[in-house]
Amino acid sequence: MSLFGIVLGLALLIFLAFKGQSILWVAPVCAAVVALFGMFEDPSINILTMYTENYMVGMAGFVTSWFPAFMLGGIFGKLMEITGAAKSVGVLLTKLIGQKQAILAVVIACAALTYGGISLFVVVFAIYPLAVALFREADIANRLIPGAISLGAFTFTMTAIPGTPQIQNIIPTQYYGTTAMAAPVMGIVAALVMFVGGMVWMKYREKQARNQGLHFVEPANIEKADETNLPNGIVSLIPLISVPVTMNVLGVPLVGALLIAVVLTMILNYKSFANFSKCINDGASGGLMSIGNTAAAVGFGSVVKAVPGFATLTSLLLGIKGSPLISEAVSVSVLAGATGSASGGMGIALEALGPKYMELAANDPHLTPEALHRVASVASGGLDTLPHNGAVLTLLSVCGMTHKDSYLDICVNCCIIPTIAVIVCIIMAVIGIL
Repeated sequence: MSLFGIVLGLALLIFLAFKGQSILWVAPVCAAVVALFGMFEDPSINILTMYTENYMVGMAGFVTSWFPAFMLGGIFGKLMEITGAAKSVGVLLTKLIGQKQAILAVVIACAALTYGGISLFVVVFAIYPLAVALFREADIANRLIPGAISLGAFTFTMTAIPGTPQIQNIIPTQYYGTTAMAAPVMGIVAALVMFVGGMVWMKYREKQARNQGLHFVEPANIEKADETNLPNGIVSLIPLISVPVTMNVLGVPLVGALLIAVVLTMILNYKSFANFSKCINDGASGGLMSIGNTAAAVGFGSVVKAVPGFATLTSLLLGIKGSPLISEAVSVSVLAGATGSASGGMGIALEALGPKYMELAANDPHLTPEALHRVASVASGGLDTLPHNGAVLTLLSVCGMTHKDSYLDICVNCCIIPTIAVIVCIIMAVIGIL
């Protein structure tokens, strides 16, 4: 009955997430369902106690560990957006790559911002006007814009490239004692699989659209971008470069790296001083909302871990034939899909199973914490972008597209190809290439 309660709680979580309900209330309700069925096997379980001593402790622990990073990341992103620095970097990269290579330029611009520590949502808003200008120049159908943005922002720079400061690459460090540079060769190969595979798909889709006679249509939801008052693109790159450099080369913690980037952005864009207060307020609020969603999912994982059925679930997952990395990849992918969140799904999986995987790694010379880190990170960026994912909904809304118009490209770039990359990572880990 307890295992049934876990499955029912997850199913309810999936259903309500697909309906667009906030995980802030969905997660504790679903955790209560898990606790209720756990009572059938262990009468000592009390739903209220589960909430106060398991759910809230797990949620609060995550907030305690990660709130400064989420808050500073939100502030940094807002400063780059409002000052025009993010857009100026996109314009600079476009000039270097060439407007005729519109899709590649959008992908590279998104990747540069994401690897520099800008949140995915901010990248969408910052790059969309630039993407419109590029697609207009190259006469490429608008419906391909979401696919290009998602490829650059939601895939290889989010989970695979070693050293990326995105939270999906940082969360595993808490459970495995690793760094953001974990398994660098594996990460680079996975990134190449996603980047090359995604570009091949997008170029095929561009050719297909041209053969169907589809052209760029001026969107009604945007005015032509004014690029006359943007800050210098090269100068705007400095804060973005500072994050991975200070974090991975100088050994500065993520919070310190983001704080340095925030200060640099303010100094380099001092002419926008009047907007700094709004940026800090909006960024901090956005960071609180982001960490709240992920922490709610982690709290659900804490309750799952506390009921008797978890032992059975663990046995089933760890009993998957082959390397424990397969079990980890399946767990993270399924839970990321269930929550519609890469960080949320990873949080549930690693909160519940991370210590067990570390035990296995301690007794298996062929299973390393670095491999566990990279597989978990890449796996989190697979099924997370199902149709109910918040970033997907935001991207389609900003671009003025529907799921019917553009979700196929998002699905291929962010679900199918990253899943292939996870398989490649597991094979590499098994043969000892990290």
